Amino acid sequence: MNPHFQRSNPDSSLRLDVTPESAGWTYLSFSVVDLGPGERHASLLTDRETAVVPLRGSATVRVGDVESVISRTDVFEEMPRVAYAPPGAAVEIVADERFEFATGSAPAEGIYPARIVEPSEMKSEIRGGGAACRQVNHVLAPPVDAERLLLYEVYVPRGSWSGWPPHCHDGYDGSPYLEETYYFRLDPADGFAMHRNWRVDEEFDEVITAGDGDCALVTKGYHSTASAPGSHMFFLNYLAGELVDGERATPPCFHQDYTWIEDDWDAFAWELPRVRP
Repeated sequence: MNPHFQRSNPDSSLRLDVTPESAGWTYLSFSVVDLGPGERHASLLTDRETAVVPLRGSATVRVGDVESVISRTDVFEEMPRVAYAPPGAAVEIVADERFEFATGSAPAEGIYPARIVEPSEMKSEIRGGGAACRQVNHVLAPPVDAERLLLYEVYVPRGSWSGWPPHCHDGYDGSPYLEETYYFRLDPADGFAMHRNWRVDEEFDEVITAGDGDCALVTKGYHSTASAPGSHMFFLNYLAGELVDGERATPPCFHQDYTWIEDDWDAFAWELPRVRP
């Protein structure tokens, strides 16, 4: 069993549960919860900020003194409204209908208030090109404020790559230290994604095959992800680490052997047939 991979548990309302203890890291907690109509989820963390991302369905969410209905038809159809709670603010979620959501936390001091982050506040960009073209939404990342948490949602067309050139954020080569989870959804759901974590300075190299609803952990190393040709890929990243407040905009470290492609994403592209009889 790979400790850096969790398969979704369809027999529990707690579909996924990543803690610092289970992951062997310091900062980040992440979970996915599926509530039935009328069911309730509550938490109160005195020293951690929390972010709740709806995945499907509708619920009434209270973070501190802020209450709102947050809903989402599907991750492939619309952007989320994200509920943010600072340390000491209670989080209460009551499902109006079946409600599936992600939640995560990281150590914080309480700089920012409880609030609902609207899609209009979130930066959305197209990154890469060629076979590595994808959409990246900053759902709780600069310009959206938080203390340690960083959240991105990424959309990758079928048969394409994300995280190219490969990058790392584990302290290697001057990169910032950040822990990260990749939560995958696939359309259609019977596809799969391939995720690789590896280091160039030690014997560490793992390839994870993830299905719809599964989670890969990035504890260290360069990493990239590919979608199989039969399914489009969505993934939700939660990150947390040493970067605080405005430092969260610090970029990762890119693998210098592969950054040449950023000058021309179509360089060396083939036209088929390549060879003929």
